[in-house]
Amino acid sequence: MTRCPQCGKKPVRAVKRKLLRGHYNPTKVYRQKPNLQWAKIPDKTASAGWRRIKICTDCIKTLHKVK
Repeated sequence: MTRCPQCGKKPVRAVKRKLLRGHYNPTKVYRQKPNLQWAKIPDKTASAGWRRIKICTDCIKTLHKVK
């Protein structure tokens, strides 16, 4: 199962509606997965000081914010 280890974001169920002028519309249910990308995060236990993991793009954006 694809899940972000940093924030815990996981796939959700989404519904695609097809509107046809008042007729009965069967809907298609599909899974929206989080956008996971490879990124280097600082890690003190690793020998190089960095660790590569797959995290979502929201977490990557918050990692690069400078206070």
